[in-house]
Order: sequence, then C-alpha cells, then structure tokens
Amino acid sequence: MRAIILAAGRGERLRPLTDTTPKPLLPVRGKPLIEWHIEALARGGVRDIVINCAWLEEQFPLVLGDGSRWGLRLHYIFEQQRFGGALETGGGIATALPLLCADGDAAFWAVSGDIHMPGFEFDAAKAARFAASPQLAHLWMVTTQAQHPQGDFAIDADGHLRADGEPLQVFANIGLYKPALFDVIQSGERQRMRKALDHGIALGRITAEMYTGPWVNVGTPEQLAALNA
Repeated sequence: MRAIILAAGRGERLRPLTDTTPKPLLPVRGKPLIEWHIEALARGGVRDIVINCAWLEEQFPLVLGDGSRWGLRLHYIFEQQRFGGALETGGGIATALPLLCADGDAAFWAVSGDIHMPGFEFDAAKAARFAASPQLAHLWMVTTQAQHPQGDFAIDADGHLRADGEPLQVFANIGLYKPALFDVIQSGERQRMRKALDHGIALGRITAEMYTGPWVNVGTPEQLAALNA
C-alpha cells in the first residue's frame, strides 16, 4: 500500500519561518517535521510515498532525496510548476491517484505534512482490512482544539462519520482512502478535501475512530517552539 503526504501549503501563520522554508521541512526535535511521517510509514511497511508540494517545492527533493535512506521510494508532484500553485488537499490527492494506485492497490494512506503525532502507527493489518471493506475512507479524529473549537464531524454509534451530530470532533488529517472517494474531483482541480468527504458521507461509506495520542497541528511559531522545547 502506498501513501501521500500533503505538503503543498504556504504556512502563512508560521511566517517569517516559512518565508524561506516550507512548513513540512521545519525542524522538530532534530529532523524535518515531514520526516516523522516518513519514518512511521516505513515502519508500517509502506514502500512508496507521494509528496505533493508547491511552496518552495524545489527544496523537498534536496532535503529528502529519493527515499532510499528509509528503504522506500519518494515520488514528488510539483504543483507550482505543473498547475501554477497548490491544488488544496482534495485536488492534490485526486491528481496523485495514478501514482498512488500505480500497482493496482485499492487503498492508500494520506496524512498532512504539518501535523505532529509521533505515536501514530500506520498499521498494515488495519489498512488491509480497510482495503477489503466496502468503505471509501476511514478517518482518525481528535477532540476539539483551542484553535478549532467548533469541530468538523461526528462519529455515530455505528462508527460512521456524520457531517452533524454531537459531539463534533476535529479531523486529525490522517486517513485511509479509496480512489472512488475522489470521483467528484478532477485531476488538476483546486479543491478542498471537504468535497470528497461530503460525497462519502452522503453514501454512508466513511468510518472513523478517535485518536488519543499526542497530536499537534503545527500552525504557529509558538506551537513549533513548544514542540522543540
């Protein structure tokens, strides 16, 4: 199973740090933020990772190379060069589908490059069960955060994702997906992830679970400094 790390964003709230360094390449405890995901994916058996980038995109292959140091292959999609800018999360994944499903795989991991969740395991057995299921996505959620108090989605009694309900939880920006979830987004289209998720919710084919380990959406210099402290 392959994976995509979403790394195309500008990181406005982290300026001036992101004026010269893409947010996923900012150091956290001695290594780039994105490297925590690469290492965890490698431990989970992933051998091909797509990284979509746009802002200062030329820095990613210079810093990360071809992936051989982790025993895997890195594939880059340069959205600035190809499309004139970032495609947002939904558009980025839809455009990457030919790479993510190059071996005929029916499912893949996706995680945002600007979150820090060092305890998360990309469980190969869980991914295989998802691939064999009728679901189009399986998401991990966290409790509401100070910077996002309103939440995103609810999980019903059957473990399915709902657009409303109580309590609303925050999407942790990590999940398992199948290509059909992105039928509503064209390759090269600038589109948020919400459009694909609403499509899956309407079909009743997205499940979710809570994640209770450490999780930070690194969005400000203060958050980054706290992690490094």
